[in-house]
Amino acid sequence: MDLYLDTADRAAWTDLMPTGLFRGITTNPLLAQRAGLDYPAINWVEMAKRAHDLGALELHGQVFGAVEAYVDWAHKLYDAGAAAGLRTVVKIPMTPDALRAVPSIKALGGPILLTAVYDPKQVIVAKALDADFVAPYFGRMDEAGLPALNHLSNMQAISGGKPRILVASLRTADQMVALAARGLDCFTLSPDLARSLLSDPMTQEAAAAFEAAASGLKS
Repeated sequence: MDLYLDTADRAAWTDLMPTGLFRGITTNPLLAQRAGLDYPAINWVEMAKRAHDLGALELHGQVFGAVEAYVDWAHKLYDAGAAAGLRTVVKIPMTPDALRAVPSIKALGGPILLTAVYDPKQVIVAKALDADFVAPYFGRMDEAGLPALNHLSNMQAISGGKPRILVASLRTADQMVALAARGLDCFTLSPDLARSLLSDPMTQEAAAAFEAAASGLKS
């Protein structure tokens, strides 16, 4: 099971990465905006070093702007990862124009992730392009009335493990449980979802009873 912290909020990184729960961190322009960051101005060398120092093995960053600039940007992200000592993954939206940049980015030798996936047919495209990951937006699919669970099962069957299905846009731990029970094992989690995954009221109650007993108090 590989989990990724899905935020550009560095305070959340500091809070949650030391749990040891996460293989890495994923970011995109929307997450950066929510964290108050200017995405084009991000210093990826500094971001990668901070992620590494907090225990991340991977940092996923997303291309932006003119498609013609994707390859240069990807090269910089890969170099930032190499300098920091972690694996950087280039995220590319699954639009027709963006997909045309995939072969040139793949030629750089680093891993890629195709993102904003909604339909199993897109996994066929990702597999043909030899992508390392695809990121279906499960919560958004469900909210749009799509058969999200069925779609994810079909995506898993089509991929056969490559590209790896990195499920994004999860809303609840229950959604994650349903997907894990179907064999999905790679997820991005928002900070709020991560905290909900770590906590259960009945477990908290049991732990308090243990501590009371250890102190010689009657529960």
